Amino acid sequence: MGILLLATFLHLVTSATALGVNYGMIADNLPSPYEVANFIKTKTIFDSVKIFDTNPDVLRAFANTDISVTVTVANGQIPSLTNVRAARRWVNNHIRPFYPQTKIKYISVGNEILLFNVQDQINNLVPAMKSLHLALAKAGIRGIKVTTAHALNIFNGDSVPSLARFRQDYAKSFFAPLLLFLRRTKSPFMINPYPYFELNAMGNKLDYALFKRNPGLFDKHSGKTYTNALDALLDKTHSAMSAIGCGDVDIVIGETGWPSQGDGGNLVATVGNALSYNGNLVREILSGNGTPLMPNRRFETYIFALFNENQKPGPLAERNWGLFRPDFTPVYNVGVLRNGQPMPRPAIRAPSSKKFCVPKPGVTDAQLQSNLDYACSQGANCSPIQPGGPCAQPGTVRSRATFAMNSYYRNKGQADNACDFSGTAQITTADPSYGNCHYP
Repeated sequence: MGILLLATFLHLVTSATALGVNYGMIADNLPSPYEVANFIKTKTIFDSVKIFDTNPDVLRAFANTDISVTVTVANGQIPSLTNVRAARRWVNNHIRPFYPQTKIKYISVGNEILLFNVQDQINNLVPAMKSLHLALAKAGIRGIKVTTAHALNIFNGDSVPSLARFRQDYAKSFFAPLLLFLRRTKSPFMINPYPYFELNAMGNKLDYALFKRNPGLFDKHSGKTYTNALDALLDKTHSAMSAIGCGDVDIVIGETGWPSQGDGGNLVATVGNALSYNGNLVREILSGNGTPLMPNRRFETYIFALFNENQKPGPLAERNWGLFRPDFTPVYNVGVLRNGQPMPRPAIRAPSSKKFCVPKPGVTDAQLQSNLDYACSQGANCSPIQPGGPCAQPGTVRSRATFAMNSYYRNKGQADNACDFSGTAQITTADPSYGNCHYP
């Protein structure tokens, strides 16, 4: 299929199902969230993004774009959110200031918690999800679904798709109540299938992983033949869900992708393989062909990831999952740009031209309020965040403190020690400005 024809095909079918992308930000060279939101809306066929926190700058940037957003609750917050009051505070702080202007679709409570195997988080996940669902209802918010994303260490050993079952230690105690909650709330079961990480388990059948021509896998128990690894992973999930009576719950692919570069000994993390996997993934998912056990079905899918992230720890491959470089040029042309062609580099603020002082992620509201009070008492220009000012909304402590802290930093000549605030602040080159609120 030619590139232009493919792009036209993809543009048409995305109106019927979501094709999204994971927007990670573990990098020091990324464009501002507003530039990212504009790029996704105007230059790509993506209609949804998934982020790994509730970054207010990102949520503001996607306001009124009609791009759906999935936000994530940090794993460490799960136990505290079993308390309904804490869940209501979380919704009031992280959802209400932005919704519905920002089209928040899912709250993913934690990410791959069975992989990290912290029992307090595992035991409290479903109660926390129930509390957040109730908190949304109490806030009058009906359009956001609560779910959680799983790595595929959830199965009981390696088996053909039709015989796959959830791990015996968690099937009844964890997955049954989780899936019953998802069914009751009409929320999806979110999985992160990565054939790249399953290569050893599948006997290093690279062509099978990359959707290339191969002998396939025959499942004698179902009589189905699998020509690619993703279909097999999806059907393993469906079989495990069906075994506990919840095969009717929708499946969403929260993450999947392939790295384009790796360390010297990594021969599979290449541009060619990434192009093959992600290009075939997009065609396969949006074709609506489904899988052998779930035919004629489109799966809402979020490709990992939007950008290469230069500060991710680990091997080189971890920093090279992106479809795009920070200047928005494609690492390889997978067919998600609207005209099917590489885009010229947009005008981006030079990273070194201006610096801003912002709170670090995870800083508490109490710390932010203290920073806000201190900055305003020490000569920061806080009039724009007063009622009626251009930066008064959203009226969250984080938003107001961010403006005040940056104003204080600017008044002090942008000295590095002026952006400390007892270790709760950091310097960034990403402009936090939004709408009519312009940061000095």
